[in-house]
Amino acid sequence: MKRVSQLSALAMILGLASFSSFAADMAQPLTLAQLQQQHGTVIDTRASAFYNGWPQTLSGPSGHEPAALNLSAGWLNVMSDDQLSGWAKQHNLTADAVIALYGSDADNQAVKARLSQAGYRQITLLGDALQKADRLQRLPHFEQLVYPQWLHQLKQGKPVAAAPTGDYKIIEAAWGAPKFYLLNHIPGAGYIDTNEVESEPLWNKVSDDKLKALLAKQGIRHDTTVILYGRDVYAAARVAQIMLYAGVKDVRLLDGGWKTWSDAGLPVERGMPANVAPANDFGATIPGQPQLMVDMEQARSMLHRRDASLVSIRSWPEFIGETSGYSYIKPKGEIAGARWGHAGSDATHMEDFHNPDGTMRSADDIAAMWKQWNILPDQRVAFYCGTGWRASETFMYARAMGWNNVAVYDGGWYEWSSHPQNPVTTGPVTPDSTL
Repeated sequence: MKRVSQLSALAMILGLASFSSFAADMAQPLTLAQLQQQHGTVIDTRASAFYNGWPQTLSGPSGHEPAALNLSAGWLNVMSDDQLSGWAKQHNLTADAVIALYGSDADNQAVKARLSQAGYRQITLLGDALQKADRLQRLPHFEQLVYPQWLHQLKQGKPVAAAPTGDYKIIEAAWGAPKFYLLNHIPGAGYIDTNEVESEPLWNKVSDDKLKALLAKQGIRHDTTVILYGRDVYAAARVAQIMLYAGVKDVRLLDGGWKTWSDAGLPVERGMPANVAPANDFGATIPGQPQLMVDMEQARSMLHRRDASLVSIRSWPEFIGETSGYSYIKPKGEIAGARWGHAGSDATHMEDFHNPDGTMRSADDIAAMWKQWNILPDQRVAFYCGTGWRASETFMYARAMGWNNVAVYDGGWYEWSSHPQNPVTTGPVTPDSTL
């Protein structure tokens, strides 16, 4: 047996002392029932994938505690104090609130230290966390947003939760030539240029015949599981949404995109995509799900209705007509009667839908944001943006959230604004004005 150095022994003692101090510094753990009696707040300190529903082990619990907020310890190094303050304010978290954490000891310790630094005084542990499977909550389709370690284990042939039922392919999607892909990409991943699924003049999806040819070239059938990722999540989402429209049954996104794989320190490779054996037959009619796309007339029919929402996924300056958001789209304004679904600071960002690490924001936060604009899960909902990318990312999130009647208005603002007879509005809009 190797002798433990005095320095190592001291480090071990200090480490144990640190955790003992942490435990002693915490108030007595509370059960969920006790916390609810005190009107306290539960915080899940794990990664969002586990909060959303992925089990941490094959037979482990799936989901999060009722009404739990997600403040992942992994976000802390990229969250400024102002961002943390904004997160707390958004969730009505006051300095004297009773807060119960659950997750690993290390994650709980990190979150507790950061919250204490921010002035929160009553922080304890949730003593019965993840012990009652029947009360846990999860995304209805959490499996549609995969995380890096799951994908890595799948590639290694290890058993994983929600595994593909048959053949699967991993594909990176981006606009243009694969310049970043050539430098580093997920091992074995193929590549799709978004120009293969959409085309000028309006950047609408290509014809069904061209989609069929693309899928065949990539070796994809209707029963192939396709796992897409991008340097920009919405590029992968654009391809994913169009594949679902075509009829690929199981299409998934790497939540947070390439950055999450890179940040996890997982293997990468360089060079061109490997040769792919083409598929002889898609095995089903294309499009398999035509209802996932709406055209301009269908979009028009969804305006000013209580049972439907045409939803703009554009920044607020775009929505009120201060900017078109695009160098190649000249008209400014918004579809009159459309509801604002949020987006980000400009046409190339989606902060309103992202956690600090770029993964999908919690479903409860997104649903609450939409509810303020009368966008509800029991409606027929179609998302649009300028040309379809941001709308597609939002579509994929809504689908994971279990919103069953969602689509993308493919033409978006680019198409709508090119027809002078279409109703357009500029200036501030209120939710009630869209009813």
